[in-house]
Amino acid sequence: MVDVASSLTALGELPGIPEKVAAARQACEQLRWHEALRRRIPEASAESRVRGAQASAALEGATVPLDLVRDVMRGAAQWPLEPDPVEQVARGAVQATAESEHVRALVSSVPLQALARLHVAAAAGLVAPDQLGRPRTGDEGSAEFTDLGPAPDAASLAARLESLTAVLTVDAAVPALVVAAVAHAEVVTARPFVRGNGVVARALARAVVQARGLDPTGVAVVEAGHAAQGGPAYLGALAAYATGSGAGVGLWLEHCADALVAAAGAGVEVCDAVRAGRLS
Repeated sequence: MVDVASSLTALGELPGIPEKVAAARQACEQLRWHEALRRRIPEASAESRVRGAQASAALEGATVPLDLVRDVMRGAAQWPLEPDPVEQVARGAVQATAESEHVRALVSSVPLQALARLHVAAAAGLVAPDQLGRPRTGDEGSAEFTDLGPAPDAASLAARLESLTAVLTVDAAVPALVVAAVAHAEVVTARPFVRGNGVVARALARAVVQARGLDPTGVAVVEAGHAAQGGPAYLGALAAYATGSGAGVGLWLEHCADALVAAAGAGVEVCDAVRAGRLS
């Protein structure tokens, strides 16, 4: 039987990765000491989710104004009754990112329930109602992330989800960055849902980073960290992971560590804006 903790720990010890993990942890620790977080964590974490949702949507090719995302998330605006395709994708990113705050208590205990809730939020209106919150079955496929090759057939998903559950429930001694990165990539490569896998994967990673104490305040803008490196770099790193090679997985872990450093930097910008009262 595979020892998941040992396997993940070994990934964290690949050449160059310990230094990257340490840099990401240090960036998050520095963010945690920001003056704005002494009394205004809820406001800062809410703004982080606003910016994270916009970045997650952009990685799906759906670019929407930040002010619109902020207004929707605080209830001051609504999406059109009949949103266009871009608005539908953006709405899913906003809903899933918001839901990440509610499932962070579940990702390490009942991860499949957390995954289902994130998918309901991400894919409402994009898939048939009976496809929401459940893995693909029968001949259902997924046309997402085609650069990574064809999605695994539905019959193999049970084993992939069992492995994902083992990753998400692993001992707390395993670096949180490694757990979040592997869980993120596993959702993307396995593509358990017909649609919405990327949005779900990023929302899941946000919840894991927060739940495992790497960014307990939820202010690091995890999705913006990935977007900062550009869509091609994000997809390229995922494609490298999909090869299954040590070098490929290492490249993805490096990408995620660099993304988290950038995410913490974006979190500092959020805190600065909160402290200065410069949010719209």
